Amino acid sequence: MSRIEMSTPLVEMDGDEMTRILWQMIKDELLMPYIDLKTEYYDLGLEHRNETNDQVTIDSANATAKYGVAVKCATITPNAARMTEYNLKEMWKSPNGTIRAALDGTVFRSPIVVKGIEPCVKNWKQPITLARHAYGDVYKNVEIKVPGAGKAELVFTAEDGTEIRETIHNFTGGGVIQGMHNTDKSITSFAKACFNYALATRQDLWFATKDTISKKYDHDFKDIFQDMFEKEYEDRFKKAGITYFYTLIDDAVARVMKAEGGFIWACKNYDGDVMSDMVSSAFGSLAMMTSVLVSPTGVFEYEAAHGTVQRHYYKHLKGEETSTNSVATIFAWTGALRKRGELDKNTALCDFADKLEKATIQTIEEGKMTKDLALITSLQNVTTLNSHDFIKAIRATYETLILHVDHESC
Repeated sequence: MSRIEMSTPLVEMDGDEMTRILWQMIKDELLMPYIDLKTEYYDLGLEHRNETNDQVTIDSANATAKYGVAVKCATITPNAARMTEYNLKEMWKSPNGTIRAALDGTVFRSPIVVKGIEPCVKNWKQPITLARHAYGDVYKNVEIKVPGAGKAELVFTAEDGTEIRETIHNFTGGGVIQGMHNTDKSITSFAKACFNYALATRQDLWFATKDTISKKYDHDFKDIFQDMFEKEYEDRFKKAGITYFYTLIDDAVARVMKAEGGFIWACKNYDGDVMSDMVSSAFGSLAMMTSVLVSPTGVFEYEAAHGTVQRHYYKHLKGEETSTNSVATIFAWTGALRKRGELDKNTALCDFADKLEKATIQTIEEGKMTKDLALITSLQNVTTLNSHDFIKAIRATYETLILHVDHESC
């Protein structure tokens, strides 16, 4: 079988720890035997980010804007412990946050549903898609560790020199201060992306913040969404038979738990981070969720929504067997390859992505899966596979699908 040709490269962003190991396994077993894989490679492993003073992350974002499609492995966002472990020059920012800010995109995350892995929330019948704002808030914050008594102020100095001042707190002892920001431009892009995605998928759109407490910051989000909806999207939503509504984040959580699914839930950056993990875990596993960053200019960056699986990586380093779920990372690759195929009108590449996703789901539904799924499946007599054997089982299923299609065509 000849390998599928690619005319335009993907931007490939390698990552950290166990997901980096899976990344190479997926390429070796599931991609390169079937595709003449063309990528522009960037090593976003923490050691290389440290060596380049994080310039490699910025370069990868610029390359994504150039080529239009990227695929990203999970990466470490360092904390104090990681500073010591990796002997870092500084506590580098989240690579995802840097890339999202550069592309001004919105992250859409949706669970990968398979038979035998039922949601913990029994009334959830359809996937719930999380739309996460991908700029600012805590991910672009500025922090101060307050050493002792003193006055903390929030100050804005306009271009003409005029100032707006608000007292944050009069400290009588030590503490902490955090400053966050967002921009009307980015919030507007977020709103537009959410409304367009709802129309494209014909799903209701929910948006939730905490404007009753954050009367200016969160209220700005609410106002921009509502103004755009009324001016540009209300009639289009009616014609499509879908709805948009705003509610408080705590009310949204209560509603989500009682809903059947099949809608888009738009959240601010941090809320979206937490709630997408909650939804994916409740649907089965953090490793069973797609994630794509979509920019206003039509740039796409696909990634796994989970972390680097640190505990499994340490086991791997000791030579111990791991059973790490690679489904989300596989679907990051298939999503990127399909989008590359769509943009390049490469139907063979699109078909490959479709069949590899089908093979992945079919492998699980036939009872061959990693330990995290084996512990929660309703299927009987399942086979628990290690990290590599699970990927090899998917390859065997894929090749069976290909042989079946070829036989039918003959």
